[in-house]
Amino acid sequence: MHIIAEASLSQLSNFQIIDWIIVACYLSISLVIGILVTRYATSMTAYIGAGRSVGPWLGVATMTGTEMGLITVMYMSQAGFKGGFAAFHMAVIAGLGTLFVGLTGFIVAPLRAEKVLTIPEYYEKRFGKDTRVVGGIILALAGILNMGLFLQVGAKFIVGATGLSFDGTALVIVMTVLLVLVLVYTVLGGMISVILTDYTQFVVLSIGVIVTSFLAIKQIGVHEMHAAVALGMGEAGFNPMANDGEFGISYVLFQLFAAGIVGCAVWPTAVSRALAMESPKAVKQQYTVSAISFTIRFLIPMFWGIAAYTFFTNSTPEIASLFIGEDAIPDAGLYAMPAFLSQVLPTGLLGLIVAAMIAAFMSTHDSYLLCWSSVLTQDVVAPLSIGELSNQRRIFLTRVFIVLIGAFIWGWGLFYKGSDSIWDYMVITGSIYFTGAIVILVGGLYWKRASRAGAMAALLAGATAILGLEPVRHACIDVFAGFLTFDAPKMKQELTSSVVGLFSLGLTTSLFVIVSLCKPDRCSEPEEDQHYA
Repeated sequence: MHIIAEASLSQLSNFQIIDWIIVACYLSISLVIGILVTRYATSMTAYIGAGRSVGPWLGVATMTGTEMGLITVMYMSQAGFKGGFAAFHMAVIAGLGTLFVGLTGFIVAPLRAEKVLTIPEYYEKRFGKDTRVVGGIILALAGILNMGLFLQVGAKFIVGATGLSFDGTALVIVMTVLLVLVLVYTVLGGMISVILTDYTQFVVLSIGVIVTSFLAIKQIGVHEMHAAVALGMGEAGFNPMANDGEFGISYVLFQLFAAGIVGCAVWPTAVSRALAMESPKAVKQQYTVSAISFTIRFLIPMFWGIAAYTFFTNSTPEIASLFIGEDAIPDAGLYAMPAFLSQVLPTGLLGLIVAAMIAAFMSTHDSYLLCWSSVLTQDVVAPLSIGELSNQRRIFLTRVFIVLIGAFIWGWGLFYKGSDSIWDYMVITGSIYFTGAIVILVGGLYWKRASRAGAMAALLAGATAILGLEPVRHACIDVFAGFLTFDAPKMKQELTSSVVGLFSLGLTTSLFVIVSLCKPDRCSEPEEDQHYA
């Protein structure tokens, strides 16, 4: 039945030749930009920091282009499809957290004042070279693992939106083509290429988001969405605290930390924009205005997910069975939104929207690839090298790491078999880095007694967040269930990734404070006082 339904869905798709032409033209423009700006990437500061000359309005556009990537659109639409209107709590938390950071300058303004290119570079200024190297390794590994499913998810959007087959062949081909395109212009132009393409992508994406949302409301109707969620999900579709819903109390509490503060003030791809700004004042302006876009980047894709849920709930039984119910296709929550768009958007406009989404995909990948590769070069290889690395050598190494990371995410996207939602996967892999990073940054910037030993303990303790990844978590429970008497299936259900994340954060904070007090630095250099401003 699925084969028949999939064929019917493909035949109903409005994606035609004109749409492919629109997409091809847009991709060509991005490649040309990457080639043209190569001449300006002559130093490491220019290559990964755009010369620290980005103004607040360009900063808002490029950070929005990066943070509202296709991966964001997909995992937030998945949250709306599976959790209904209750998912909106994440959008509210993200917006308020970004506004708080913008108004206060929390972490990002003093970090920009330090004139560093990466977060681990600050670790060395405050806590020494060893902390920088260990922090760089953990950051890079967590970040690369975090983006491991980006390519797969982006390819699933294109497969769903264009009416290609849901089988693995089309997915592999699309993943390969997308990766090659992103690698070409990111390797060539660095941050200058990223910012210019992100600005173009911001414009295209903004138009696409507005038009698509209008058509979704017109085609489906808000009242119908409310009725479908109420009938299919009950209270859990509106209350994120509901015990039998998609989220729960521990989930919401962890989102206050992960989506509220970490996503904008600690996550390196967002912070890299702050470090490229022209001044700490511009950083605060950037974040204050970006509070709106950080809310919208969650809210609108969730709305699309709810619209897709409503559309397929009201479809024929054959089509509905692809996405809803126990017999739905694998990753139905990811395929649903693009498949919905392919049915309701007219030819031509559909090509524009797919181009906008590919723009979102590329704007995230280029920033992430550049961020993690530059961390490996600047914070791992360079500090351990004998002698000073030249600018050309650093740029060459960064480009090599970009290609290697690209190859990894291609393979990881094909073979990873965890069943966590994409958002949960990203939060828990990111936690490997950010539970230690936020403690170290807050302690280093605002607490004079923070010590090198405390920072190292926090970095290592934060890495325990990897236990929240579903395959690791379930494997550990199975091992302990072998010689301890507890109900393993019940434990797997109750010990969620959010619970593990909260535990890791508490452990990291406690160890940082205790070790710093028990093993303070032997002496404080006078110039370190500036870090506490």
